Amino acid sequence: MEFRLLGAVEMCSVDGEVVRLGRRQERLALAILLLEPRRVVATERLVALLWDQAPPPMARTTLQSLMSRIRAALLSAARGEPGNPAQLLARGGGYLLQVDPESVDLHRFRRLVDEARIIRKPDLRAARLAAALDLWRGPALADAASGATRERLCGSLEELRFAAISDRIDAELAAGRHADLIAELSRLTDEHPLRERLHAQLITALHRCGRRADALTAYQRARRLLVAELGLEPGPQLRALEARVIADDPTGGADDDQEPSFPAPVVPAQLPPDLVGFVGRAGYLRQLDALGAGELIGAATGICVITGTAGVGKTSLAVRWARRIRGLFPDGQLYLNLRGADPEGHVVSPGDAITAFLAALAVPPERIPDALDARAALYRSLIADRRILVLLDNAHDAAQVRPLLPSAPGCLAVVTSRNRMSTLVAMEGARPVSVALLTADEAHELLVSRLGAEAVAAEPEAVREIVRLCAGLPLALVVVAARAATNPHFTLAAIARELRTARGGLDAFEGDAPASGVRAVFSWSYQTLHPGAARLFRLLGLHPGPDIALAGAASLGGLPVGQTRSLLATLAAVHLVTELSPGRYTLHDLLRAYASELSPAHDTESDRRAAVRRLLDHYLHTAYGASQLLYRGLDAMDLAPPDPGVTVEDLPDQVAVLDWLTEEHPALFAALNHAAGHGFDRHTWQLAATLTPIFLRNGRWRHMVHRAVLDAADRVTDPAGSGHVHRILAIGLAGLGRTDEAYRHLQQALDLYRQAGDLALQANAYQGMTWVRERQGRYEEALAHAEQAYALHEAAGAGVRLFHAINNLGWCHARLGNYEQALAYCQTALERAIEFGDTHGQGTMYDSLGYIHGCLGDRERAVTYYHRALDRYRAEGSRYLETRTLDHLGDLHAATGDLPAAREAWRQAETILDGIGHLDADNIRAKLNPVSPVSAAGAFRTRPTDD
Repeated sequence: MEFRLLGAVEMCSVDGEVVRLGRRQERLALAILLLEPRRVVATERLVALLWDQAPPPMARTTLQSLMSRIRAALLSAARGEPGNPAQLLARGGGYLLQVDPESVDLHRFRRLVDEARIIRKPDLRAARLAAALDLWRGPALADAASGATRERLCGSLEELRFAAISDRIDAELAAGRHADLIAELSRLTDEHPLRERLHAQLITALHRCGRRADALTAYQRARRLLVAELGLEPGPQLRALEARVIADDPTGGADDDQEPSFPAPVVPAQLPPDLVGFVGRAGYLRQLDALGAGELIGAATGICVITGTAGVGKTSLAVRWARRIRGLFPDGQLYLNLRGADPEGHVVSPGDAITAFLAALAVPPERIPDALDARAALYRSLIADRRILVLLDNAHDAAQVRPLLPSAPGCLAVVTSRNRMSTLVAMEGARPVSVALLTADEAHELLVSRLGAEAVAAEPEAVREIVRLCAGLPLALVVVAARAATNPHFTLAAIARELRTARGGLDAFEGDAPASGVRAVFSWSYQTLHPGAARLFRLLGLHPGPDIALAGAASLGGLPVGQTRSLLATLAAVHLVTELSPGRYTLHDLLRAYASELSPAHDTESDRRAAVRRLLDHYLHTAYGASQLLYRGLDAMDLAPPDPGVTVEDLPDQVAVLDWLTEEHPALFAALNHAAGHGFDRHTWQLAATLTPIFLRNGRWRHMVHRAVLDAADRVTDPAGSGHVHRILAIGLAGLGRTDEAYRHLQQALDLYRQAGDLALQANAYQGMTWVRERQGRYEEALAHAEQAYALHEAAGAGVRLFHAINNLGWCHARLGNYEQALAYCQTALERAIEFGDTHGQGTMYDSLGYIHGCLGDRERAVTYYHRALDRYRAEGSRYLETRTLDHLGDLHAATGDLPAAREAWRQAETILDGIGHLDADNIRAKLNPVSPVSAAGAFRTRPTDD
């Protein structure tokens, strides 16, 4: 098969027939993929290029249809040839066209041009270049792209074509064919009147043909055009050529074996020195190497964008990589700090940047045009045929960078920025590399490089604390290391104490020079924000959790979700927040400290408290809805309506609930503690009551025991609310083995529920007492509490709660050895739970029946019930309760002599418990490494109820 891009976009089948794609967008999509064969082209880039205006809402769906039609056309053109010479594949968020580059006319053209450059014989070089140029049938992508899209995709191709034409003419002149070139050069100088190289070639051809007067006339014409259009006198090459014509010296062109002699170009070497003490980043260097600098050089757009937050080490990484690959760029390396985050706003303009580069390329000041477009054209012309590395450091945005990018293959642009430069990635095909914080090992290595291995090894604990407090930010570590190095009498422990005393603030990270401190560096990004984004950034510092979802951020700001998404995109673009996953954001600790410092200075206390209240409302109302959906029949609470501006997540089903709980678990715990510690007492007890079954399902006992929560219970005036807090504390304490304390809190809860006159809540307290007494082995008392709970639930007309109370009665009878009574109770509870659709309760009841049948000697039925319990728990993500059933299943297998099956069940439980960091993992390990055999009855572990 053959593909043609140098003219109309066409594909030829294996038998030579032209297969045309009917729609322009199909041809354009095929062309984009063929420009970079065997490389993944991101969906975002395809969408951005396929639509000249804003993409339609269904752009991705339309793109899929386009790709389907292209795939069908490729299959048709293959004519059933074995091995399918061209395959269109979906890969990694984009599409890849698996095709031999030699089957694409553009890539054959490039190969022929590269080959010609190393041929010394002028006539052979001219023939190879002519063969390359013969592949052109018209403007590249003539029937597929137009306007700005064609300029982005084909601008460099046109430059390459023109360079090849000029090189061929030079070769023809060197071969003595000047007479044959005059007509062509006359036409070309009319078409490209500002190209000095063409004028020089025409003057040379005329002079060598003995047409001295015509040569001088051609020079004067060229001078008039340059002065009229650019305000420039001709360059030194043209002026020297005029002098040779006046002197009637036809030499100075080329001999049979060499190209024409022009003034030797300057080779700039502007890369900054490598950073002393550069450490780590091996993974990023491998990632950059994997991009293939050599391949990027040959690409239509050789651009790499290195992004990351302030102080993360983007420049150090870029300089290290640039110095590693500079051997690939024998024509020089250009460097410029664009000052994109300058605190005084002195951002380097594209015009000034190009002027600096032209000066580095030895262009005299008087030859530098005033107009930006003319300056950019001169810059690109000078580097068009050379291999130059351009390092654009600290860029502000894509608009600042775009005029500085090389437009022809052979060069590579490396851009560093706090902005993600997504438009460069989408429109110019830049390869992105996002730099994260240092790992703990890399941070340790940085301190060793700055302070010496002996000093670091002498105070390992202090070093670990410094690494933790610096949050992996290289700039913070460097500032701290500088303080230690310039104060050698300070111990690292004293510096760590200084950081710790700052309590998360940034004062300890300020260097001697104001601009060197972490606060100042962050401020450079903050000062670029518009007021809405700046306000949201400040409020994010109030969030107590490690990360925040879009709906939570919207509630914090009191803004619509759509507006919040736009503001977060602005913050992410300058790396003041990091988007961990779609719709989920975080700030590293030092940025959080910076945001927290800013907020009191710009936001009133009432505004800040209102923001936190909206956030707590978001978590409370969403978690309450999640609990009601996950655990049917839970006690209803009289929640106050959420404040204006609060976004409550819409969780339509259990899958959505479980996903939300998994993502939000750390934030929910942090929100509860924040509410308790900052006087949001209503939110404290209502969140505690709502989150009890959620924490319980994963055995998060420590999350339920917190001093701030207990203090809030004493402040709550609502007896039921205070009782809820005491009950959640009791469940957590019992789970941690502190059963006597747990029982006392349950008694307090019972008294408070009696004051409230709520029978169902009193029954819940008795169920908690049942569980605690059972854990203590006091089974008679446990049964008495279970009977009281059942009676109260029945009197209150409970639904699901009543089924659980019946199951608890059965369980207590089983612990007392009354297996027939136990079986009757638990079977009844299961039947009612199935009838009511209580899948969570079914898990507990199947577990009880498994235990009872095991004790009755019916191993087969016991195993069946245990596996049904596991199915229920796994379906709802109750990881901790799953381990309890696995533990019981292991006990059953051990008691019946099947030790391999027992060990497998216990290993599964151990893996889950280790994964959630639960202390019960030690109990399981004791069974896996027993001192004495374990029996099923002796290894009983109680299970918590879901109340």
